[in-house]
Order: sequence, then structure tokens, then C-alpha cells
Amino acid sequence: MRLNQLLGTEFPLIQGGMANIATGKFAAAVSNAGALGLIGAGGMKADQLREEIRICKSLTDKPFGVNIMLMNPDADEMARIVIDEQIPVVTTGAGNPGKYVPAWKAAGIKVIPVVPAVVLAKRLVAAGVDAVIAEGTESGGHVGEMTTMALVPQVADAVDVPVIAAGGIADGRGLMAAFALGAVGAQLGTCLLASEECPIHENYKAAILKAADSDTTVTGRIAGVPVRILKNRMARQYLKQEKAGADKMELEKYTLGSLRRAVFDGDVDTGSLMAGQVAGMVHEIRPLRAIFEDMMSGAKDCLARLNEEGV
Repeated sequence: MRLNQLLGTEFPLIQGGMANIATGKFAAAVSNAGALGLIGAGGMKADQLREEIRICKSLTDKPFGVNIMLMNPDADEMARIVIDEQIPVVTTGAGNPGKYVPAWKAAGIKVIPVVPAVVLAKRLVAAGVDAVIAEGTESGGHVGEMTTMALVPQVADAVDVPVIAAGGIADGRGLMAAFALGAVGAQLGTCLLASEECPIHENYKAAILKAADSDTTVTGRIAGVPVRILKNRMARQYLKQEKAGADKMELEKYTLGSLRRAVFDGDVDTGSLMAGQVAGMVHEIRPLRAIFEDMMSGAKDCLARLNEEGV
């Protein structure tokens, strides 16, 4: 079964639930373009989430979902809102959604948590989730330690539910590789930042287009909160202070509000420009539909070439 069959979408692709970026309007645009749009509740209050859900419903009749960051203080209320609003798919991050799974399942919601390791995937499958998103450290934002290449096949071997690959996928070759590793589809983030419909500031988009292969770094590893972002003045200062032994309070001076500064103000110097390692593969701003179509055709071309070469 491919992911599009599971979700009722045209393409086997999910948009990542990027905080402050994945609005109701953007999720609707993704869904209308053929993938599964997600509203990212990470930077929201509960009432904001409900408002964004209703905006999304007004703009699409296609399936869409909500991503809930379980560290959010409003997570309990958000868990009820997705039931009230009859959301068909919920993805989760930053924790174990086990306590919500029975109620979500009873409401007919497909539950798909993001996992950075096999042990969590097995635990969540035992709790009754419908699929898992195996996200490698190549991805932007909050990351684990395992690479997509190593993580996806190990998760696929360990669980009996569909596995979605995330991290390091920006074209048809990456999607075909995900299928080869045992995934049923892919979750995309960084390559969608350069879409016409993405609501981030133009400066943020320009930084993505300018990025080279080694232009991301991970802050917060020492503190236990690793986040992959584009290298800039804030990242350099943060890493310098982190290595010098600065405590969490001191480091928060650099990160507090930094994502919002990047997304809304276009601050490319002190903002947190979350992006994955595939930023170096993104070279132009295009419509979402073109990104998805090129990815699907590229995957087919890749498979045809491999067949011709007898691989």
C-alpha cells in the first residue's frame, strides 16, 4: 500500500508540520496540490489551532491533518479539538502520544507519530498508531541522531504498520530511495519552503536558495535539544556559547522568538532559519503542484533507469 491509498491523497507525500509556517492556508494549498497538508500546532495556542483548522476547511475539500507537538502546554486541549473538528489525520512530535491514541482512534482519526528511533516506533505501534514517520537527522528543525538511510529500513523491519520516510528528500531520487528502504511515502519540509505558496518571508526563501550542501548546522546538541538550522550569526554565537558551557537560560537569549523573527520579519542574521541538509538541492521558487509532480516523475524516471541498467 502506498501512502496516497492510506490517506486518500493523489500523491504519497505529506507536508511537515512546521511551526509558525504550516498555517491553515498553507496546509490547504498543499492538499489542493495533491499531497497531505498539515497544520503545525507547535507555535500555537489551542484557540489559534481551532481557527486555523476552520480556515483550512474553508479553502479545501481535500484531506488534511494536524501536527501536535506534545511539549505544547495546550496539547491536552488540542487533542480534544482535533476530535471535535473531525480531523482525519494527526501527526505528533516531541513525545509519546499514547494517552491520546484510544480517543483519537475511537473518533476515526489516523494517528501517525514522528519517531527518531526504532524503540519509540515499536512502543507506539503497540499503543495502536496507524503508521509512523521515521525522520532522519538530515531534516530541518528538531532532529534525532540517526540518518534516514539507517533509520527507515530498521523501523520498517521492526514494525508491521506503514512507515513514512522523512529527512533528506527533495527530489524523485530521494523518494525512490525511500521506497527502496521500505517506506510507503515521504514527508517533505525544506523543499516546500521554496514554494510560491509557503508563507515565510522572502528573505528566508532567498537564504534557502542560496544555501550550499554544508550550510546547515545543529544547535543544542550539548543541551539535549538538537535543532538543524542554516548557519548564520545567531547559530555561530549559540554554538560558541554552548561549547563554552553556557547554561540553558543563557542560550535561550539567542533562540527565544528566533523562528518567528525568521518567518515573519525575514531576519536572516539572528533568526532561526530551520532547514534540512537538502537546502543545497533547492534552487528555485516553484508552485507546490510543480514540486510534487516533478518528484513523482523523477521517481519514475529513476526506477526506469535502474531497470534499464539491470540493478
